[in-house]
Amino acid sequence: MLEPVTDEQLDSCPFCEGREARTPPELLALPRDRAPDTPGWQVRVVPNKYPAFEHQEVVVHSPEHVLSIAELDREQLELVAEAWRLRAEAAREAGQVLFAGINEGRAAGSSLQHSHSQLVWLDGEPPVVQAERRIGCRLCDNLRRELDEGTRVVEQRDGLVLLCPYAGRAPYECLIAPLEHEANGYGPRLGAALELAAEVLRRLAEDAPRPMNLWLHESGHWHLELLPRLTVFAALELGAGYFVNTIPPEQAAEQLRRP
Repeated sequence: MLEPVTDEQLDSCPFCEGREARTPPELLALPRDRAPDTPGWQVRVVPNKYPAFEHQEVVVHSPEHVLSIAELDREQLELVAEAWRLRAEAAREAGQVLFAGINEGRAAGSSLQHSHSQLVWLDGEPPVVQAERRIGCRLCDNLRRELDEGTRVVEQRDGLVLLCPYAGRAPYECLIAPLEHEANGYGPRLGAALELAAEVLRRLAEDAPRPMNLWLHESGHWHLELLPRLTVFAALELGAGYFVNTIPPEQAAEQLRRP
């Protein structure tokens, strides 16, 4: 589970409302009817203070100190999706590609507890997305097979499907994708897709949300990949590319179908 919040962490968090001066000047905030870098926002985008890439941004998901997207309602997740969408448009106008991802929990690589996403502006598609695009839309074929078989499908709604993919790398790995082929991942279904990811985390939670990584791929047929970090990748996974998944995806999907 995610680490409990200490008083020291709560007092020092730079992302909470009222502490706008502790971050670099904001690039975007929603809603927009307020002075920059003041309270009154619901979602806020600022430059990453310690970027790993030349242009990297942080999307703060809530003015309150929430630990996970599992704690956000549909309306708030739609605002997160809108922030991603607007920054993707800005990246495209600059001739760059946006990579959006979320790390929650120390086990998933997050250094700050307050739920946020990372937006990285890249000169071109990252290698994994390039590899997906080279093989054509295999996802369309895979989705047809998954829907016909049904054993790994968790839920369908809002024109999306949530499933535990065949040969997933880790327990409860999930894929969320439009039922029909859609190229634009930053379109109107993104908020609903984030809500499905949040619902998975709620169903997995016991006393608290679990660490996880989530990312968006636009490789012909856009999709979200959600990787709960319930196990640790070791030498076999990282060095050989053989992933040991202790829970079959059929069993994981069956358990996630239970409310």
